[in-house]
Amino acid sequence: MNTMQQGEQAGDVDRALQDLRGDLAGSVIEPEDPLYDEARAVWNGMIDVRPRAVVRAGAVGDIDPVLHTARRTGLPLAVRGGGHNIAGHGTVEGGLVLDLGQLRGVEVDVKNRLVTVEPGATLADVDRATTTHGLAVPLGVISATGVAGLTLGGGVGWLTRSNGLSLDNLASADVISATGEHLHASEQENPELFWGLRGGGGNFGVVSSFTFRARPLPAAVLGGNFFYRPTRWKSALSAFGRWTQDLPDEMNPIVSFLVLPPDFEMGEEPWMIIGFAWASENHQRGLELIEQLRDAAPPDEEEVAPTAWLEWQSAMDSLFPKGSRGYWKNLSFSRMDDDAVDVLVGFASEVTWFGTGIDIHHMEGAFGRVPEDATAFPNRSAKYWLNIYGFWNDPAEDERLSAFARKAYTLMQPFGEYGQYVNFLGAETGQDIIEAAREAYGADTYDRLVALKNRFDPHNLFRLNHNIVPTSA
Repeated sequence: MNTMQQGEQAGDVDRALQDLRGDLAGSVIEPEDPLYDEARAVWNGMIDVRPRAVVRAGAVGDIDPVLHTARRTGLPLAVRGGGHNIAGHGTVEGGLVLDLGQLRGVEVDVKNRLVTVEPGATLADVDRATTTHGLAVPLGVISATGVAGLTLGGGVGWLTRSNGLSLDNLASADVISATGEHLHASEQENPELFWGLRGGGGNFGVVSSFTFRARPLPAAVLGGNFFYRPTRWKSALSAFGRWTQDLPDEMNPIVSFLVLPPDFEMGEEPWMIIGFAWASENHQRGLELIEQLRDAAPPDEEEVAPTAWLEWQSAMDSLFPKGSRGYWKNLSFSRMDDDAVDVLVGFASEVTWFGTGIDIHHMEGAFGRVPEDATAFPNRSAKYWLNIYGFWNDPAEDERLSAFARKAYTLMQPFGEYGQYVNFLGAETGQDIIEAAREAYGADTYDRLVALKNRFDPHNLFRLNHNIVPTSA
């Protein structure tokens, strides 16, 4: 393209953005705007790119003109909900960002236990709206996370065993496709699209509204953490594996290895933490199960008490402030024998710094009883899901700590099962993005997603994600 053509193209973009301003309830933020640096930032501080413009939607009606502008100009489009995606898909170099983060409304239908959520809402927004009615939607573990991205990829959290993933509790969704179609997706209406939305990420359109089924939840859940020093890790993790063999669905445990932030007042040494949330009003039964674990693996420190759901859901927020740097890897597995424990504890023991954590989510329960082909989530048979995640601040640590995540992932490969959780996938580039999606979903699910992509986004407008590539692209 010569200089004249480039100038003409730039002029076309300028005119399109000027036209867009007149169609919006929200605002268009360009590089010269004082708000630009704030507007372009996403959670992962390693993702430092400069969009041509960020459109802050002021109403759901702003989605259509932004999609029209993306088609008109050919600018690459990124769609941002909460902006918490570890891979940084909520922004794009030189492109157009549709920022839905101000659309955070939540409506609760108490009688029918249905919760309707706008696309920019966070977990905290939903929890605040539902807990006053004794209800909860199964979501994640960090309250600043956006509901949209979490749900479209999966939604692993403190109610996964008792109630399944966030996407398992999705009753319906309103979607605007690449061509501007307004579609309602549910088990009854556009069921194949509904299947793909539940696990396929943002590949098929902009979801303008989510409606979830909520579950009753006590005013205070029985929650707790057992803390173990490194010399106890092998025996405690082995005991945890035995303890999980016959757990009722209501017990939701997560094992973590990390150095805790200063506000936890646990010093600078690494800890193995067995956290658990008992999702039932019968606290006595939960206490009995906790006592069984305590007898099998007495903790060095512990905290067990009924806790308000809002407090429990936000307890780890300080670990992930916006601007943290991170690269994540994940893997599903089902063995917790001596060999697996030795490998897990081996690489976990290397984490002596603040800025990297390792989580083991115990799955099964309600999650595992969902049929494999009912949603696009890749693996329902795994007993555990491993996530190695970063939250450091120093750019000089990027290479070393990203390499550690890759190393830990490689060491666990002999125990790994098929599929990966796309919400736990870090930033990849080029061909690696395509291969990561293929590997995450597995061949059969990926092919089914491609067929859906061909129908709803054949020109791959929605490609800033773990991309399902249409055959026409």
